[in-house]
Amino acid sequence: MDLFSKLFVGFPEFWGGGVAHSVLIVSLVMAFGLLLGKIKIRHVSLGLAWVLLVGILFGHFGLSLEGNLLHFLKELGLIIFVFAIGLEVGPGFFASFRRGGLALNGLMVLVMAVSIVIALLIHYIGNEPMTTMAGVFSGAVTNTPALGAAQQATTDVFHIDAPKIAMGYAVTYPMGVIGVIIAFVILRYALRINLAKEEHEALRGLGRTERLSVRHITIEVSNNMIDGKMLSEIRQFVKREFVITRIIFKDEEEECHLVSGQTILHKGDKLMVVIAPKDEDAVKALFGHTVDFDWSVFDNEILVKRMNLSDRKLNGKTVGQLDVLERFNARISKVTRNGVDHVASEQMVLQTGDVLTVVGSKNALTHVESEITLRNHHASYGDLVPIFIGIAMGCVLAHLPLIVPGLPQPVKFGLAGGPMIVAILMGYFGTKYHKLNTSTFTSGNMLREIGITMFLACVGLQAGKDFVSTVITSEGLIWAGYGVAITMIPILVGGIVGRYVMHLNYFTLMGVLSGGNTNPPALAYANELTSTDEPSIGYTMVYPLAMILRIIIIQILIMAV
Repeated sequence: MDLFSKLFVGFPEFWGGGVAHSVLIVSLVMAFGLLLGKIKIRHVSLGLAWVLLVGILFGHFGLSLEGNLLHFLKELGLIIFVFAIGLEVGPGFFASFRRGGLALNGLMVLVMAVSIVIALLIHYIGNEPMTTMAGVFSGAVTNTPALGAAQQATTDVFHIDAPKIAMGYAVTYPMGVIGVIIAFVILRYALRINLAKEEHEALRGLGRTERLSVRHITIEVSNNMIDGKMLSEIRQFVKREFVITRIIFKDEEEECHLVSGQTILHKGDKLMVVIAPKDEDAVKALFGHTVDFDWSVFDNEILVKRMNLSDRKLNGKTVGQLDVLERFNARISKVTRNGVDHVASEQMVLQTGDVLTVVGSKNALTHVESEITLRNHHASYGDLVPIFIGIAMGCVLAHLPLIVPGLPQPVKFGLAGGPMIVAILMGYFGTKYHKLNTSTFTSGNMLREIGITMFLACVGLQAGKDFVSTVITSEGLIWAGYGVAITMIPILVGGIVGRYVMHLNYFTLMGVLSGGNTNPPALAYANELTSTDEPSIGYTMVYPLAMILRIIIIQILIMAV
């Protein structure tokens, strides 16, 4: 019994209570927190916030680590996490400002600015210390990297750890998750949203995301001008991006065929077309009219499979250069990059990490997959060398001073910003110049989960001693109220502006607002309401910039105020 007691409270003869004691406590907090994070109520979960809450519980009962060791593990987890986040968003970071993403990011910045103004008003009017407001702010917008940046900035500026940052975060985080969803419901009724109408318009791709979505339609050929002509001839008449993957000839209703440039079309033929909504009217005017048709009856003949492009030698090649139609009798219908679907036109340049949707027979798909997806022994492991070199470079960048006029001392990217910036650049240029493979990104995803879980466990253990005594007081209730204001008011303002000024589809609007708050549960709620990809597209467009801005801004607030 004495052995088990020492494992939990520590071995006094060893520094920090001993390695076994420290690893046991952190591992139990992480394990219990992750298990509780799987619990969902109406598709909503607190997720990783449970790790923080379990850590607080352990810390409250005195099951914690030695202070210096706890600080080291917390910072190590933060570094690993933000680097993995940067690696994830890097390939699509700069693309998020193109193809309609600039306006969506503008709305996100507006929402963020409103939340900052509210936090500053509370700081000045309510006389709340900015270190406390940093935690309240981070929890209210459910942004864990901002919490890490706030703690790092506080340590750099004041040379102390501020437990109230973590306590403010823990108090406001639950409402940060739920408050966004409540704001969505309020907007739905305040803006008089008709979900069926929004769904119909989303399917047509109307709004800011019309260049960011792809849909499948069935067209029956009815234009006399193209009757008997080859598809390669017909394409010259319309300069639009679309892919015709399958055809059912008029006199062969029981059989489905793949389409090539030499396919001859006749009136009455049915075509499966992959197209961006903005091009739909022009293509229908050329070929005929849309009809309802169930293509699933031919699933045994022609299959559809999503494949990950992981062979670095194919990076930079176009869809046409792969030539899978001529060589394997298969067809690439669309390319998914960073969560956004693109029509697989012959001229589209591919990148490592793209997901290709390929149509063809089972044998054809096997050949295509063997060519574009690496399956050898070495490809099953991530190349960890660039990851650790990148982390080392990020630690150097973290401490480079940046002179900002008006601030009492130089701003630093810190351990929450330096590694992330290096990782973003690595993710972008690594895929562009064949330097990183897909398995490296997979390794990064695993590191991300380990890093954030370790960080939250240590933050909870550190804050647990005084957490309960703070929450049950009027101060804790006031923090919760502040969090509600910071969460919901910006979402409501952004919803009104996005709807009446930018005329965004309601589902796109929810995705943008969820991404601006880096709030996956809110995105999950939005996705439950629609069969379209509009929420995910909006989320993907603004998430990278939102993550970077929140990390930098929280540091500026602590230093400047």
